[in-house]
Amino acid sequence: MAPFFLLFIAVMIVPIGYAIWMSLFREESAGLGFGGSHTVFTGIGNYTRALGDSVFRDSFLHVALYCLIYIPLMVGGALALALLVDSAMARAKKFFQLAYFLPHAVPGMIAAIIWVYLYTPSLSPITQFLKTFGASWDFLGNDAVLFSMANAAAWQWIGYNMVIFYAALQAVPRETLEAALVDGAGHFRTAVAVKLPMIRSSVVLTMLFTAVGAIQLFTEPEILRAKAPSLAPEWSPTMYIYQAAFTKHDYGTAAAASLMLAVLGALLSFVITKFGNRWKEA
Repeated sequence: MAPFFLLFIAVMIVPIGYAIWMSLFREESAGLGFGGSHTVFTGIGNYTRALGDSVFRDSFLHVALYCLIYIPLMVGGALALALLVDSAMARAKKFFQLAYFLPHAVPGMIAAIIWVYLYTPSLSPITQFLKTFGASWDFLGNDAVLFSMANAAAWQWIGYNMVIFYAALQAVPRETLEAALVDGAGHFRTAVAVKLPMIRSSVVLTMLFTAVGAIQLFTEPEILRAKAPSLAPEWSPTMYIYQAAFTKHDYGTAAAASLMLAVLGALLSFVITKFGNRWKEA
């Protein structure tokens, strides 16, 4: 067990402890700044400063709205695809598993750049196609950019989650499915009433990973904001932390904001696990 605890301390305890220590201090310049900067103890000052910043608070609201779109799209879409691939009527299952999973092999930044190209009106073949029918849609407009962002992230991750669901579906006893069909249940009812309840653990696990990943949203808004004026440099909590640390060099506030985001992630994990366990026992 000693190697485990050493590794756990090195990769978990030490970084968290260092972040807590950094969050209690800030750099201050003496006079007009000619005397250099020095570190002063501020206690919870960095926490109150971050919480008092409306930009930081708004970033959580942005991510909450994003989660309302992204999580149902991701989990529902992946589940639907897995059930379709697992259905007895599906052909070329191996091909579709690979085809759906391939976008996940694309690095996140490259995927975001691809979608910037597809969303930019003067470059996008999608908008050009819509124009042939007299229709138009601004994917990067204020009303649509949130959906565009969720779509870009879902494109990359939906195949990954589909594979998890599909693997869980393979563990469902075939005798149970055959019995349901013999009893007169159609394919749709078998999927909803038999398959879905038997893969509840995978659904809860996927929702947990998706939610925790969603509140750490960074790449998509950071890349899309080059073409979407409504996306501010501090649009999401992680973007706020990045700007505080690497643009303003305010490492104390960045550490405090990071720890508050980590606490939110822990609370979210607890809530999802709690409700997930109740659903599994129902």
